[in-house]
Amino acid sequence: MRSILSSLLPIFILAFIGQTSCTEKDVPVTLSIELIDKGIAMTTSSVTDGAVEIYLISENETEGELLVKALNASGLEIARSKSIMTLQKDDAKLFTFNFDKSLDILLSKRKNKVQSNSVSVKGIIKDVKKNGDKALLKYEKRFNKNNVIVPSANQISKSIKSLDKKVKNAIDLAYTRIHKFHSLQKFKNISYTDKLKNKLEYKYVPIESVAIYVPGSTASYPSSVLMNAIPAIVAGVKRVIMINPGYKGKQNPAVLYAARKCKIKEIYSIGGPSAIAAAAYGTKRIKKVNKIVGPGNAFVAAAKKEVFGDVGIEGMTAGPSEVTIICDKFSNPEWVASDLIGQAEHDNLAQCILISKDKNIVEKVKIEIFKQLKEIPRQSVAKKSLISNGILMHISSDKKITDVVNKIAPEHLELNVKNYKSFIPKIKNSGSICLGKYAVMAMTDYNVGSNHILPTNGSAKYSSGVSVNEFYKRISYINLSKKGIESLGPSVITLANYEGLAGHAESVKKRIRRK
Repeated sequence: MRSILSSLLPIFILAFIGQTSCTEKDVPVTLSIELIDKGIAMTTSSVTDGAVEIYLISENETEGELLVKALNASGLEIARSKSIMTLQKDDAKLFTFNFDKSLDILLSKRKNKVQSNSVSVKGIIKDVKKNGDKALLKYEKRFNKNNVIVPSANQISKSIKSLDKKVKNAIDLAYTRIHKFHSLQKFKNISYTDKLKNKLEYKYVPIESVAIYVPGSTASYPSSVLMNAIPAIVAGVKRVIMINPGYKGKQNPAVLYAARKCKIKEIYSIGGPSAIAAAAYGTKRIKKVNKIVGPGNAFVAAAKKEVFGDVGIEGMTAGPSEVTIICDKFSNPEWVASDLIGQAEHDNLAQCILISKDKNIVEKVKIEIFKQLKEIPRQSVAKKSLISNGILMHISSDKKITDVVNKIAPEHLELNVKNYKSFIPKIKNSGSICLGKYAVMAMTDYNVGSNHILPTNGSAKYSSGVSVNEFYKRISYINLSKKGIESLGPSVITLANYEGLAGHAESVKKRIRRK
């Protein structure tokens, strides 16, 4: 027998944006009809640091498995927990439902949304691979109302000419600072000669050709041009092309100016999965590249994964944006709310998480969010993102906070707390970490100098943001002496034979066999 217990609100530590917060002594709970019919009633309910505690009484002897579901404001399940129920006649017992895994469920649901797009992009990639420019143009007309693949030099110059000088100066400043910081990312070739005169070398070689993807269409991101192109330039990549969706045949003048600043000669007014396919496999108008980098929406991220293996991509997922903010009673709720909204306005799938030990600051930030949402142009996008993927979390200790952050592995982490230095050695998983109340994520997106193309969807657990290293290959060089192979060869023969690779052993034997 399986009984069901349904919660009307998420548990306390997962109080979602847009919902009324629970208090420690007030967790709204509704029993299923199945339980009520069996003569089971609830006396009290409470929450203690991630676990819902419910007292149940029963008129009859009852046993089975209780299932508790946590629902969001839209009635969608966001977490569940189970407990074994054994009640005697007129019995009363306390049942505890632990929701430690609820964050995992939420994160996986978002990841599934991103990854589910891979099915829909496969057909587009296949079409472009087979039909080239014809298919590419078809998708441009459909999704971007665009019939231009390669903008003319005159069109580019005319567009750049219209750009406000103030914007040009801002791009110039950002270019200088980003170039400076990335120029410091120097990699040392290694050369080593052992006592047997065997020489081993490890050299960094620039990738020959790279496509940088710059999101566009109805929005524009000249900053992404700089973040993609400058590390490639510093690394010495010979051919850098830019893929940037145009809308109705027009590209953003700031994006074009940034591309010119980076001396990009090939500019294509295309976007989405079809553009990724064109860069990966080539068309008559577009020569294929060796690697594709740059952030994009869920469809672009899925397309890059699909073409990986035929071309290189970043060693991480650069998909919909994320920010996690840790704040305390000293934080300014107005500032924190604006940081969350600033991330949410990127994309419907943007992930915004707030964590604090202080319940009051959580409530103040929530109030500020609704106030500030009314003031931004992309209100509908930000609101949808916050409702779907926004989380306000109250967690009781710094230890638990760091555990949760490392589990999330956010793209951006803001340590908006007075004691941020104590968190630094404990945070192992994050694309970038902003320290203190002034180090706002928005600054890092533009001209501080660090790169804003960072791992998302938990990939910060094993990868890093874009750097100069992204555009190098590493090649090993081995030069063995006669003495070296004669000395080391017998050991190699032993291991090769042990592994059943007689051919390997024989190739060494032939070189050390004495005449």
